[in-house]
Amino acid sequence: MLRFVLVGAIALTALPVVAQSEKEVSCGYQAEVVAAVRQARLDRVREAKVQETVLAGDPSWPAKFNNAIPLVTPWIYEMPRKDVRDNDLAEVWKEACLAQ
Repeated sequence: MLRFVLVGAIALTALPVVAQSEKEVSCGYQAEVVAAVRQARLDRVREAKVQETVLAGDPSWPAKFNNAIPLVTPWIYEMPRKDVRDNDLAEVWKEACLAQ
């Protein structure tokens, strides 16, 4: 009986680690999307062509994260270029994502 309780307790304590790991992976992919959009902005890609340009680069993230491109593009394109150039927007995004 004690053995089953101990195994159950270990399993329950491992669950948050797995969930956190999935969240970290998701936030990492989102940060990659932000980095790609940031690079498109720095490369002077027109805002209307960002999704096409980013996807043409054959990104390594899962396809479901392509939906984030039109969501983060306005955020990046509304910033002054100097702020885009001088800040690690992917890291900012990842920290905010992990904090949620």
